[in-house]
Amino acid sequence: MSGVLALQCRVIGALVLRETRSTFGTTQLGYLWAIIEPAAGMALMVLIFSMLGRQPPFGSSFALFFATGILVLRFFSKLSSSLMTVFDANKALLAYPVIKETDVLFARAILIAATYAVIMFALFAGLIWFGLADVPASLDNVLQAFAATFCLGFGFGTTNAVIISFWDSWKNIERILTRPLFFISGIFYVPSHLPPAAISILKWNPVLHCVEWMRTGFYANYDSIVIDRSYLIGVALALTLSGLLSERFTRQWRAKA
Repeated sequence: MSGVLALQCRVIGALVLRETRSTFGTTQLGYLWAIIEPAAGMALMVLIFSMLGRQPPFGSSFALFFATGILVLRFFSKLSSSLMTVFDANKALLAYPVIKETDVLFARAILIAATYAVIMFALFAGLIWFGLADVPASLDNVLQAFAATFCLGFGFGTTNAVIISFWDSWKNIERILTRPLFFISGIFYVPSHLPPAAISILKWNPVLHCVEWMRTGFYANYDSIVIDRSYLIGVALALTLSGLLSERFTRQWRAKA
C-alpha cells in the first residue's frame, strides 16, 4: 500500500512540474506576471475609487479591502476554471496506465494553490511594508479562509470537469453563471451594511462567505452578520465529494468517448 502511495506522489509531483512549465514557461517573468496581474487590477480599482472621492467601505485602506476580496475571488475562479478543462488538456497523458484522472486534477490544483499562496503573501506583505495594511488580526482565520476557498474551487472545478465531459456547451453556461460573482461577492462593499432583503439573497453565494472569512482574519473588528462558515464548508465538501465520485463512476465511459 505504501509503495502505491509513494508512486502516486511521484506521479503527482512530476505532473506539477509539467503544469508549471506549461503554465508559466521556463522564465521567471512568467511566474512574476501571475503576481503583477492581480496587483495591477487592485491598483486600478483603488485609483478609480480614490478619484471619485470615495472612502474605504471598511477600515482606512482601499488597497487592503479590495485585496481581501479580489484575491479570494480570483483564487476561486482560477481554480475552478482551470480544473474544468483538465481532462481534455491531458488526454495524451491519461493514456498511460500509471496516470489517473485524479492525479492530473490534484497536480493542477496544487500548482494553483501554491501560486496563489505566493501571490497573496507577496501582495499582503507589500501592503504591510508600505503602510497600507496592518498585520492580520487572526492568521488562523486567514489560513482557514484560504483552505475553504481552495476546497470550494476544487469541488466546483471537478464537478464542472465531469459535466463538460458529457456536455461540452456547459463551459459557456458556466461562464455566464459565474460572471456576476464580481458584483455579488462583496468585493467593493460590506455585505453586512446592505438591507436584510439583499443579504438574504446574497448569502446563498458561497464565494461571499470566503471573502467575509478572509476579512475577519485581517480586520480585528470586522463583525460580519453574513458569514456562515458551516454553510460554506458544507457546500465545498458536497461539491468536492460529488465531483470525485462522479469522476470515479464515469471514468470508464469517458475513456471510451
